[in-house]
Amino acid sequence: MSIKTIAVLDEAELKDGQMKEVAFEEGKVLLSRLGDEVHATSAFCTHYVLGTEVPFLADIIIDGTAEGAFTIVACFNVCSGDIEDAPAPMALHSFETQVKDGKIYVTANTASTLKNNMSRQATLLSSGVNSTGKGVVIVGGGSGAFHAVEGLREHGYAGPITILTKESHTPIDRTKLSKALLTDAAKIEWRTPADLKIKYGTNIRLGVEVTSVDIENKVVTIDNGKDTLGYDKLILAPGGTPRRLPIEGAQLENIFTFRDIEDSKKVDAAAQEGKRAVVIGSSFISMELVAALSKRRLASIDVIGMEEFPFEVVLGKAVGAGIKKYHESQGIKFHMSSKVEKIIPQEDSPNLAGGVVVNGTTLPCDFVIMGVGVAPATQFLKGSGLELERDGGIRVNKYLRVVSGKDQKNVYAIGDIAKYPQPDGTELRIEHWNVAGNHGRAVGSTIAGKAQPFVKIPVFWSAQGQQLRYCGAGAGYEDVIIKGDPDELKFIAYYVKAGKVVAVASMQNDPVVAKASELLRLGLMPSPDEIMAGKDLLSIDISTASTKPEVVAEP
Repeated sequence: MSIKTIAVLDEAELKDGQMKEVAFEEGKVLLSRLGDEVHATSAFCTHYVLGTEVPFLADIIIDGTAEGAFTIVACFNVCSGDIEDAPAPMALHSFETQVKDGKIYVTANTASTLKNNMSRQATLLSSGVNSTGKGVVIVGGGSGAFHAVEGLREHGYAGPITILTKESHTPIDRTKLSKALLTDAAKIEWRTPADLKIKYGTNIRLGVEVTSVDIENKVVTIDNGKDTLGYDKLILAPGGTPRRLPIEGAQLENIFTFRDIEDSKKVDAAAQEGKRAVVIGSSFISMELVAALSKRRLASIDVIGMEEFPFEVVLGKAVGAGIKKYHESQGIKFHMSSKVEKIIPQEDSPNLAGGVVVNGTTLPCDFVIMGVGVAPATQFLKGSGLELERDGGIRVNKYLRVVSGKDQKNVYAIGDIAKYPQPDGTELRIEHWNVAGNHGRAVGSTIAGKAQPFVKIPVFWSAQGQQLRYCGAGAGYEDVIIKGDPDELKFIAYYVKAGKVVAVASMQNDPVVAKASELLRLGLMPSPDEIMAGKDLLSIDISTASTKPEVVAEP
């Protein structure tokens, strides 16, 4: 270990509210300034989505250890380097700083400034090892479950934790499945079973299914009565079940839905050079798979969508048209404003799909991907006393506690199944992987004794020729204000509802969406008229010490 103190920057070059990446011998550190205080952390984000090359200071976190600390793009605490937000799976290194003779000095282990050693284990106030009692039972093994465990232990929960999951592996970075068709769960798992057991005191039971819940007696039934497990607190995080269209031929063997590692393996095996693919659906999962498949040298890729343009419901016609234009340049054929009539089998292999009939025309295929949405995986809760919404979701309060059934204190619902309160007073169920992760962190904090209402703004991203960023809850938007040119995949889109900007999307304009998510959370988003008049989100100060009274998070 080599600890060195190096002058990395003139003090005058780092302004209040500013962040700057600087060299540290062969490595790099990220400097952040809040008033007279200068902080230094690792310069690389521990999740592949949000790099720190375009960060800003935002989202003051008030807690017992780092009062007044800002976070990097709402992911990390700049004082401690600890995680404040999903999707980051690991914390940043933090380093000592000193300002002397007009220079900023950083003291660091040189190894910790290198990209290959950019992260560390988050600070856990409890490991839960050797704990007793029933503790917390988590139903589901996805992003929500993983971040719930993190939140519980980071905030000092000392009781037992048990994860019950149908999957054959620990929680994984599921976003890499549709974006890259990865097939080895071990390469994208957040923590190994050994890590969960030893470092987090968490027992994970793989390949099991919760088939019913007795809310009154606090017991879950596993695999139709093969086992039962009691709990003190229950976190329902089962995720969603992919839908299949109710059409002729939908159950043929080479028609794939897409949700887990097994689905990724099937699509990967089918998508060999020279094969023909038909993709049904033109929103996020489908179009991410289209982007991945386009690199496979397939003979053809046909996309069938109900709207005029892909992504139209979420992103609007102009953005959808720009993304469609890009994919067409890659050889993708679109059949929009269309519905699938049926899927017909191959003549010599009646168990396999050979063609998809749309608008009276048969599109030949060697395999089909059906990306037409998911339904909340809540069938096992029928008869539990919890009220299921028409779509299968569960209503919760701002703490993500269920608002129905006999126990509304000890049961939480998170992720795809949770219909939770929005800032405008409505309730929405949002199927975003990042939302599920932050739900888990909030519930973990609350159960550990630090009540945390869920106030995060939904954020998601997708690779569509360029990186697409989106934040907010734009469902039912009434107007879209476009700055830039979607045909060039370089734009900012503002989604307007009831006279307010409720969501923002961008391509090639980082870090606008990261900044927009904080402005939406804080209620500081400019009006549509201000946006039309040229207001620049990046010009709005929510980073300097003087903005602390406005920006400080509510307890």
